[in-house]
Amino acid sequence: MEHSIDLKRPEGKKVLIMGLGINGGGLSCAKYFAERGALVTVTDLSTEERLRPSLEKLSPYPIRYVLGRHEEEDFRQADLVVKNPAVKPNSPFLRNARRITTDIEIFLVQCSNPVLAVTGSKGKSTTVSALYHILKGAYPGSQLGGNITRSPLDFLSELDGSSPVVLELSSWQLGGLVPPTLLRARVAAITNLFYDHMNYYSSMEEYARDKERIFAGQGNHDWSVINLDNPWGSYFATKTQAQLAVLSLKGRITHPKAQAYAYYQNKTGILEWKGRRVKLVPSERRALGLANDYALLFASVMAAIYGLEPDQVRQRVQEFTGIPHRMEICHQARGITFINDTAATIPEASTVSFESVSGRVHWITGGTDKNLNLSPLEKMMKKPESLVLMEGSATQRMMAIFQAKGWSWLGPFKDFETALRALEANLRVGDTVLMSPGAASFELFQNEFDRGEKFRLACVKIYGE
Repeated sequence: MEHSIDLKRPEGKKVLIMGLGINGGGLSCAKYFAERGALVTVTDLSTEERLRPSLEKLSPYPIRYVLGRHEEEDFRQADLVVKNPAVKPNSPFLRNARRITTDIEIFLVQCSNPVLAVTGSKGKSTTVSALYHILKGAYPGSQLGGNITRSPLDFLSELDGSSPVVLELSSWQLGGLVPPTLLRARVAAITNLFYDHMNYYSSMEEYARDKERIFAGQGNHDWSVINLDNPWGSYFATKTQAQLAVLSLKGRITHPKAQAYAYYQNKTGILEWKGRRVKLVPSERRALGLANDYALLFASVMAAIYGLEPDQVRQRVQEFTGIPHRMEICHQARGITFINDTAATIPEASTVSFESVSGRVHWITGGTDKNLNLSPLEKMMKKPESLVLMEGSATQRMMAIFQAKGWSWLGPFKDFETALRALEANLRVGDTVLMSPGAASFELFQNEFDRGEKFRLACVKIYGE
């Protein structure tokens, strides 16, 4: 049942925030509506203790809380329900809602700045971070938000009307956009699609349909960028009405719809476009590894298509160091390098990370299952110097695969301190310890970022500064 409410002027309206969480989206929505005079209720299935970081930030505001449960009457009485993206649309509580929205919709209906948007199973956070870094050099007023733990509502009042806004969008955020044409991205990209979130979607096809909504509002003056190395790339190419740029790490791959081609040659990222062949990604750069190779090519192509000169792009790409939690060198001590790759939450990402590190690699992996596809583990040829397992439902399935390969392991362990102490005797100068779990984090940690930070702290504690 549709119900009229002005999202810009919600004073006096009853607004229900469904899902506060600790990553920023629910928090920003609660602040947005409370500051504009709405009567705000926050409801979340989590406990007060788990939500304490967010609750403390909301303490100045007159907000009512319903924690550890949802009440149907709250949904019936609310003029507007703001849904956390992870809440399934078929939630029985939402049936009682008069109108449902998300922080992305609230932002898009008020944003007149040009938008560049990125989605994908993996690589989207690194891509948007690199893209933002590149654009910021030419447009100091650029902004970055979305799924990268910063709600765009946080900078809505700072927009200048002309500088680009970079949005990282999850499939859930895209699925919650009604209509999807609210998003009119000047440049939109899908980095890849892997078997993931099958505890939320009924099929890969349903998952892909939410991803392709990133192209829904584009016209023939806009651009879509896809990855032809991914099996779903050609499918996504059929779903856009915009001009098409295709990229690959396997060389120049043609496509009948493409107007631009990007690829690497001698470790340098090349773009062929408008009859020109320009260098965008320099061979000498600070962010290394296969995941960064894809992200930098995506980001540089998007920036060039948006209008930056190749020299501007190259210089900013060369300066980019990567992002926390994705192949991040988080500690170095005793001649050993420790890499935090907690953002690798599926086996496809984790195995690529492991195989991209040279030398003796000690691999810490395992975690929570999300109906994961573990076949990439079966295909691995390279064997870790040490295999260290963290406890979790996915780990139990992983162990059967490792056993069939004849690999032994340490653990499973409940915490990183214990795991690192067990590994200590196996380490030599020049070795790398890679924490790349290939699974979710919820049985031992609050989220993947909490997992990454606890790994870093354990490295410092045991191996020293």
